[in-house]
Amino acid sequence: MTVPHASTRALCDMARSLGCVGVELRNDLAGQPFDGLAPESAKGAATEAGLAILGLAEMKAFNRETPARLHEAQGLMSQAAACGAKGIALIPAVADAPQPREMQRRDLRTALLALQPLLEAHGLIGLIEPLGFPNSTLRHKEDVVAALEDIGDPACFSIVHDTFHHCLAGGGSVYADRTAIVHVSGVTDPDVTIEEMTDAHRVLVDTGDRLDNIGQLRALIADGYAGPISFEAFAPEIHDLTDPTAALAGSIAFITQQLQEETAGAA
Repeated sequence: MTVPHASTRALCDMARSLGCVGVELRNDLAGQPFDGLAPESAKGAATEAGLAILGLAEMKAFNRETPARLHEAQGLMSQAAACGAKGIALIPAVADAPQPREMQRRDLRTALLALQPLLEAHGLIGLIEPLGFPNSTLRHKEDVVAALEDIGDPACFSIVHDTFHHCLAGGGSVYADRTAIVHVSGVTDPDVTIEEMTDAHRVLVDTGDRLDNIGQLRALIADGYAGPISFEAFAPEIHDLTDPTAALAGSIAFITQQLQEETAGAA
């Protein structure tokens, strides 16, 4: 999402040049998820670059369990398995009005039970990403943990910690041991309130960040997280960058320096 105009091969080359461990591919961008490549060719491009395909996004409204949703899930899982992705992103619906949390948990349990055998058959992880928007039908990671415990904690599900959505949902426990991937993006607009923030405000993380990305990452690491951290910037000005590699390198350097300073201070 951060470089939506890049081809799969260009994305892999960029990720390799930045020292990344992997990439995430999406099915909701023009020409995606593989811009005309067969899934097996996308797998080859990542392998040649020494990268993993960490996830294939996304199954929208996954917690609206209907035959159409399950058919869509089957197709996405087949693509993910063919390209060697580790999992698929499961994105909840955004409703017209806020929903009670017990309803959110009930709908989540129903969807997870329907998706579990499909994920297990494909050897994939369902990457559950709560959305912090007020009208999201799944806002809080606590509700994901509760639903997973209710159905016996199947190994085919993990959580996505998204720093933007974690902030919008009011924070809370980070559940590092249940987290498979972390999404980072910053909001630097000084005038927008948290309640007014949308995907269009999400830029790269720098000194102007208002979401406390560094604090969230420190909390995750302190809780034992050692997995991948992936950029997910939706802002048009990021998509229009003429040199996204340099911009990403700068944000990576900023985040790394901040985390290293914390480690040095604690030593």
